[in-house]
Amino acid sequence: MMRTFVMGDIHGANRALQQCLERSGFNPINDHLICLGDVCDGWPETRQAINTLLTLTHLTYLLGNHDYWTLQWMSHGFEENAWLDQGGKATIASYEGIPDPAHARFLADAPLYYEYENRFFVHAGFETDRPVAEQEAEVLLWDRTLARLALVHYYGGNYFPITHYDEVYIGHTPTPFGQPVLGGGVWLMDTGAGWAGRLTMMDIHTKEIFASDPVPSLYPGVPPRQRKQPSA
Repeated sequence: MMRTFVMGDIHGANRALQQCLERSGFNPINDHLICLGDVCDGWPETRQAINTLLTLTHLTYLLGNHDYWTLQWMSHGFEENAWLDQGGKATIASYEGIPDPAHARFLADAPLYYEYENRFFVHAGFETDRPVAEQEAEVLLWDRTLARLALVHYYGGNYFPITHYDEVYIGHTPTPFGQPVLGGGVWLMDTGAGWAGRLTMMDIHTKEIFASDPVPSLYPGVPPRQRKQPSA
């Protein structure tokens, strides 16, 4: 039987990605992985992480804001200073300065959101008062309003949906606890792999969680990038 997993932001940590796949017993032929974006930037193995994802038969990969920045470099040679300062230099180094056309296509083909069994998956969030199809990419890639609202509901002990979806899964905004957080029916899945935390994946049906080791321990000698919010 196919299992379906969701994974938070990878940020170039291919070793953490491989640990999560191994610890979950993920079947690369039969199981389905939904990635919430930002495979790029941060740790030194963006190229290797995309290669790992490309080996999975059933992969739904959503575009993240760091993926968008990386795609601008791969497609147009554009290097935004904010991107370079927030992990872009490591991504360029992983490709030895030469973009991979297949990886550019992988990012260019990534949708902004995904709906499955009345569950909604997106990198950053969305505005709950208007149709998702009418919302700008900037909201879906960068906005943190829904994440902040979910944390308010988490602290208030409300786990019931605040949107018309049964469940919503987002990345982008690291949780303050190093593990996925549920508030108002919204799962925050970014557990800080891009900084000093772990990478996490979860079975969306059983809610079983599988996490990597703390990512800095997987890259000894490589300092975690400086955390910069809200643009990161």
